[in-house]
Amino acid sequence: MEAHVTVVGLGADGWAGLPEPSRTLVRGAATLLGGARHLDAVPPVDGQERVAWPSPLRENLPGLLGAARRPVVVLASGDPLVSGVGTTLLDILGPERVTIVPAVSSVALARARLGWPAESVTTVSLVGRDVRLVVPALAPGRRLLVLSSDETTPAAVAALLTGLGWGESRLAVLGDLGAAGESRAESTAASWNVVDVPRLNVLAAEIRGTGPGWAAGGVLPDDAFEHAGQITKRDLRASALARLAPAPGQLLWDVGAGSGSIGVEWMRAWPTARTIAIESRADRAALVRRNAATLGVPGLRLVEGSAPDALAGLERPDAVFVGGGATVPGVLEACWDALGTGGRLVVHGVTAETEAVLLEQYRRRGGELVRLHVERAEPLGSFTGWTPARAVSQWTVTKGES
Repeated sequence: MEAHVTVVGLGADGWAGLPEPSRTLVRGAATLLGGARHLDAVPPVDGQERVAWPSPLRENLPGLLGAARRPVVVLASGDPLVSGVGTTLLDILGPERVTIVPAVSSVALARARLGWPAESVTTVSLVGRDVRLVVPALAPGRRLLVLSSDETTPAAVAALLTGLGWGESRLAVLGDLGAAGESRAESTAASWNVVDVPRLNVLAAEIRGTGPGWAAGGVLPDDAFEHAGQITKRDLRASALARLAPAPGQLLWDVGAGSGSIGVEWMRAWPTARTIAIESRADRAALVRRNAATLGVPGLRLVEGSAPDALAGLERPDAVFVGGGATVPGVLEACWDALGTGGRLVVHGVTAETEAVLLEQYRRRGGELVRLHVERAEPLGSFTGWTPARAVSQWTVTKGES
């Protein structure tokens, strides 16, 4: 696939607002690609082939681009790199084969209308995505710009916020930004009653209230998770995550996931981080699903089965956490073999048998072996005393390091 693609962003005024250099690019295209709305906005050009986006888009794009007559121009909305098709094309073709010609984005227009500086705003795209992806961005006083999928998105976000305890949040629907019929409607999440919502809209939110969302310090309190005691507690979770080192786009295997707390926190660290949780018990697998949905990472993948057999054929991970089952023959070996150079393995154990396994692995592979003790202050008669939790042995190793 050798096609070079130029992506031209259309502002709210469409063809009328397009500068002449961009018009020349569009007129000169042998193939013009875009959404039906974008293609209809451009005057006819003799001999030009016009193709509306196929569905599913990403899977069909390589073949479409390979067969298209050149030069190829793609029409997009505003800035094609703000949750737009420009990002997809860069992923498929690479930056050397894509030229981006942006217009003013809906995000820039929304910030201008609201008087919100860029550094004070977090943008979340829900275009074609699960509305629960907004949850990790929630925190008191935070400003969000939500790119809506369609006219139903604002009501769905309002209902979600209200159900999670953020019903006091102030919401504003900014419709058809930059067009002659631009509109604005405001409400709180709890009292949402906006009926006439344009299909093209950006939802602005000033978050108020209390509920699950963004966590200061990087980890959530234990009671944010639904669990039946099968949870890596907050202090231990913080230690494990510091060693697992979540990074954009990287994949974690959460083996013996329990309630899924490690895998959920990993995905919340970066919007593009991914988790495959492996859990053999159906009741615990159900907890993983519910926690992932409630805490804003519905894309977490769950594999119901027992390691090491359930690990066969899974995508190679960048990091592995083993919270249970380290004594099962073959589990640690399978996890180690799956990791590439630089991959991180963190294993927790609370029994003498698991500790013996970890000591043997430490002697064999190196890394770091620590025992973590946590004590909590609790009433002791009329005084306060320290109640120790069960000590946890934690083995951490990076593949390729001695």
